[in-house]
Amino acid sequence: MAMKTLEYLRGISADDCRKLRARGIRHTNQLLHAVTLEIDRGRLSAKTGISPERLLELGRQCAMLEISGMEQYLPVLRRLGITGLKPLKRADPARLHARIVDAVGLAGAPSLQMVQYWVSQARTCDTLEEPDALPAQVESPNLLDRPPRPAHAG
Repeated sequence: MAMKTLEYLRGISADDCRKLRARGIRHTNQLLHAVTLEIDRGRLSAKTGISPERLLELGRQCAMLEISGMEQYLPVLRRLGITGLKPLKRADPARLHARIVDAVGLAGAPSLQMVQYWVSQARTCDTLEEPDALPAQVESPNLLDRPPRPAHAG
């Protein structure tokens, strides 16, 4: 797990860091676990004054830090619209790799195998409960191409 200080998160203020630390949250992986569920974000918001929407955005950043080898490419991925695990898990690895190469050049880009790894890792992680989303099991990329299983008659 990535253990980054809160200041590593893009756009987080010193005041937000102070409020989160007052609640015992010192690292990104602690914040990720504290904002996983919508109800938890509401509770933390009430205690810190940080909006649930802002906590969700910070949680999305924390979740991206959990994918090994992706950290240095996060600014590029954000520019390409990959701001959380949900868009990453839906990405076609070959197309995403081509877009990264186009953005940074071949010498600065990760390998196709690395991008494939990122997408596969994102597909195994269902860390954040998104507002107004279907349950993770229904949206799972592993289930998208399968016909529904018949009900057991026994």
